Amino acid sequence: MLQQEIDSLVPASAYSRRRFVRTSLGSGFAAAVLPVTAQTIKTDTGGVTTGEVTIPVGDFKLPAFRAHPEGRVNGLPVVLVISEIFGVHEHIADVTIRFAKLGYLAIAPELFVRQGDAQSYGEVAKLIAEVVSKASDAQVMGDLDATVAWAKAQGADTSKLGITGFCWGGRTTLMYAAHNPGVKAAVAWYGPVARSYHPGDRTALDVAGQIKGAVLGLYGGADAGIPNDTVEKMRDALKAAGNTRSEFVIYPDTPHAFHADYRPSYRKEQAEDGWKRATAWFKAHGVG
Repeated sequence: MLQQEIDSLVPASAYSRRRFVRTSLGSGFAAAVLPVTAQTIKTDTGGVTTGEVTIPVGDFKLPAFRAHPEGRVNGLPVVLVISEIFGVHEHIADVTIRFAKLGYLAIAPELFVRQGDAQSYGEVAKLIAEVVSKASDAQVMGDLDATVAWAKAQGADTSKLGITGFCWGGRTTLMYAAHNPGVKAAVAWYGPVARSYHPGDRTALDVAGQIKGAVLGLYGGADAGIPNDTVEKMRDALKAAGNTRSEFVIYPDTPHAFHADYRPSYRKEQAEDGWKRATAWFKAHGVG
């Protein structure tokens, strides 16, 4: 990975392990992003059921954080929420709660659990080398297939399936949309399109022609790790393949991770605009 991309993921800063406190999936923040900022959003859980569940993937038990309207699962549309490289910490859990408030069964699987504890790493480069780069697309796609199957078994309506993700999760969003034709709509937040993380895996550009669902891409124009021209190539590749229902937004003078309200990269105006676009996108394209 280029150093500028590592730098774009999270600025260098000192952190205290005493502030890294996590008792269960979806609580606490990753060591690499500490300290969190005062602007961090905390969504109340009134009227929402939240918590950790386990999803069978063959003989393996995959942990996931899920949220849905209290007392309701049957018939709900489904949104998969895919984390950044830092795993399913408090911010990702909060995003699932936001979707639950809108009437979804939202599920954030911990896709790095086989490789290690992504939240315990204080150095981004080491985290990528020892954990993230070892999670292959084959494994991740299988885990997401199992997550969808689990949602269906709970009674949710997986014919109304959406996926969204951030950074690594944004790329995974695109890859899963290519893998699973049942994805009606996908919203990728600043996911790299021209490179992979695991050796030998393809890029989102490589599989653009396989994506049938409607894709919304939300990117920062000043993201040093994701050149604007690669985003434009992804947009053009989708259109060339006949996917005319896709749209890419590049916010001028905006950094990577502009939706991450717990980090200094957060840009309130762009984040709120992106969220409005994302939720409208799902509803407009059969997820909701």
